[in-house]
Amino acid sequence: MVLKIDQLTHLEEDEFNADLTKLPFPPPLKVGMKLDGYRVIEELFASPRSQLYLVEEEETGHRFAMKTPSINFEDDIHYIDRFLKEQWIGSRIDSLHVVKIIQHTRPRTALYYLMEHLDGESLDNWMQTHSPLKPKRAIAIVKDIAEGLKAFHNNDAVHQDLKPGNIMVLRDGSVKLVDFGSVFVAGVAELYRPIEHVGALGTASYSDPNYLVGKNSAVQGDVYSLATICYELFTGKLPYGEKIEECKSMFDYDKLRYKSATKHNPIIPVWFDKALQKGVNFDLTSRYETVDALLNDLTKPNPNFLKPEPEPQEASSLVFWKIVSGFWFITLILMLYLFSQSQT
Repeated sequence: MVLKIDQLTHLEEDEFNADLTKLPFPPPLKVGMKLDGYRVIEELFASPRSQLYLVEEEETGHRFAMKTPSINFEDDIHYIDRFLKEQWIGSRIDSLHVVKIIQHTRPRTALYYLMEHLDGESLDNWMQTHSPLKPKRAIAIVKDIAEGLKAFHNNDAVHQDLKPGNIMVLRDGSVKLVDFGSVFVAGVAELYRPIEHVGALGTASYSDPNYLVGKNSAVQGDVYSLATICYELFTGKLPYGEKIEECKSMFDYDKLRYKSATKHNPIIPVWFDKALQKGVNFDLTSRYETVDALLNDLTKPNPNFLKPEPEPQEASSLVFWKIVSGFWFITLILMLYLFSQSQT
């Protein structure tokens, strides 16, 4: 009997982690150093939590981005678990708008993973030199980001840290999402894992306040982030202003008010502004449930947003006191009239 194997199934996360947790952390790398046949060309990014290097495979000359964990967390099981999960999650996402994880072809002697090297710059840096954007270019970027997000959602994953710094604009104009450090995967919840992650993930300016205070808003959290980025692309501002970064609780968020995008950019149609407002609504029952729903209203006028808004109803207590005041005013006039009649 002859068997032909077309494809191997994905490793379960526990199996994947078991193989890699045996590996030591690599030391800080410098230009010219080599690791497992990869030569460091340039340090692309460094923070207290990780490093990103441009490396070249000596055998083929192919270039990749190598992400390594920081030795500051060598004994932190939460950090190690999250770093391992990044590669596992990334390897399951296949989209033109999400950075690709490179499968290793040789044994590793240290803990790291490879990604495709992206020739471009982060969206936050790109906006500084390209703003203000033409509406056609801005909405094209939003559509690319949305396609990347849907690739996560189709794999039961939520990005949770979508922000301009985690979006790359390439030289050819295309857009790709990067960074898997905050991704939540349904079915790989902490209920079924011995490791508990502590602390909220995400970035205050772009992340859904619901899960920043401990409530998992799932796909709707990514919808909020996408709507916030769209608002910024069209206005250069944030929908709730800079004070959102100071919020520590839902009570603080409740004090904020949505700032109409038309105030920053008068050419924005009312229906487009209403779609943005619904996309960043703190109340999940009033927010879009999917990326497609948001995108549909951003690209095609929703008739419900074109209806004139009803006049705000006065508070019942105010109406009550107006009635009481009217009654006493009429009573006073009547008494004055009767008094004047009695005098005559």
